[in-house]
Amino acid sequence: MKNNLRKRIDVFALFLPEIKELLQAKDFNGLKASLKNIHSIDLAEGWKYLEPQEKIIIFKLLSIKKSVEVFENLRLPEQNYVLNNLDNAEVSQIINTMAPDERADLFKELPDKVSKKLFSLVSKEKEQDLRKLLVYKEGTAGSLMTTELVELKKEMNARQAILSIQENLRAEYRENIYSVFVTDENHKLIGVIALQDLLKAPPDIVIKEMMSSAGLIKIDVNTDAKEVAGLFKKYDLTDAPIVNKENVLVGIITVDDIVATMEKETTKEIYEIGKMSAERRAGWLVLLLIFDFLTGTVLKNFEHFLSSVVALAFFIPMLLDTGGNAGAQTSITIIRGLATGDVNLKNVFKIVKLEFTSALLMGLIVGGVAFGRAFLLQKDFMLAIVVGLTMLFIAILAIATGIFLPLFSKRVGLDPAVLAGPITTSVVDVFGLIIYFKVAQMFIPALRF
Repeated sequence: MKNNLRKRIDVFALFLPEIKELLQAKDFNGLKASLKNIHSIDLAEGWKYLEPQEKIIIFKLLSIKKSVEVFENLRLPEQNYVLNNLDNAEVSQIINTMAPDERADLFKELPDKVSKKLFSLVSKEKEQDLRKLLVYKEGTAGSLMTTELVELKKEMNARQAILSIQENLRAEYRENIYSVFVTDENHKLIGVIALQDLLKAPPDIVIKEMMSSAGLIKIDVNTDAKEVAGLFKKYDLTDAPIVNKENVLVGIITVDDIVATMEKETTKEIYEIGKMSAERRAGWLVLLLIFDFLTGTVLKNFEHFLSSVVALAFFIPMLLDTGGNAGAQTSITIIRGLATGDVNLKNVFKIVKLEFTSALLMGLIVGGVAFGRAFLLQKDFMLAIVVGLTMLFIAILAIATGIFLPLFSKRVGLDPAVLAGPITTSVVDVFGLIIYFKVAQMFIPALRF
């Protein structure tokens, strides 16, 4: 799973002094032995600590299996650097040893000029497979699947099936195997067997007597990745066969692929606003700036409130900032739910109910804190009541806005990430001030006129 490095202790940093010392001493045998003790993921994660030339030396000292694992977990610029500093034979070995889906991902990301050059280094068999994978549109089941699999035939017995798996899977095969799939003479999918059931089965039992077809969940190669993730969640899948329109088995997807893909998609959706063109970003900024003009208008209209009770001004930043934070927090939660499929039209009312319950609870908590802060600062009970109640109402307003804006934008076909954050803040700023002064008018006698 490329770029999906585990969040863990920076193990490589512990080995770094020893690695640097061995590099300086040119003790390559000692360095090679030391590298064997570092996990491939940790090595890729610590790549940033190495000087450019050190990276190439270390990469060449790794076994082919480990070098490929490290390579697959490096970022694209680092992969480019490695490829540019290896000879053609070394590059060919790396590319041809990579998992099919990882190889396809690399070629998709490389510039056309570079990928065309690398095609000449791919073996004939793998080139054909690679070109098939590159056809599939990004974000579909076809772009996620691996074509590295073993097909069993229903006439085989369990012993023959296990031997077939052993003979056909490469030594470098790194996908987790949960199930094996049964096809007919035309490679059409007809059944599935859990690997653990096959291993426990009597040697002479025939595959057709063991395989299951009733519970087989198969996925069309053009299915959207989010829909694939939904199927994995709904049916608690660990893997799934991918078929074309003719029901021919073309690949498999494992749960590892789904987790990595959905993390990537969720992050992309949440931060989509940061990837907008300059023109679109400027347009939204101008629109929100115009909306924020209302903040000045509200302050102008309630100018006499601030003149009468100057202390009201002390708490405006606290109230609006907290409201903005609450709204942004909620909108991100909803956006993430929309991205992962946890929030949809079927359960939207349940989600809204839960969020509003949370909003009331959080409003009471932050309102109580705001009340205490205001009372300690000004020693005025009525002013503290005003600040506490306003904080409660603003928190509810902000959370409500953070719920409805992403849902509304999704419903009308707009990007939730574009609308939710900025507009929630603007709404809280304008209406939060109105709420503040109206509550103050109710509780502070000097303002009742």
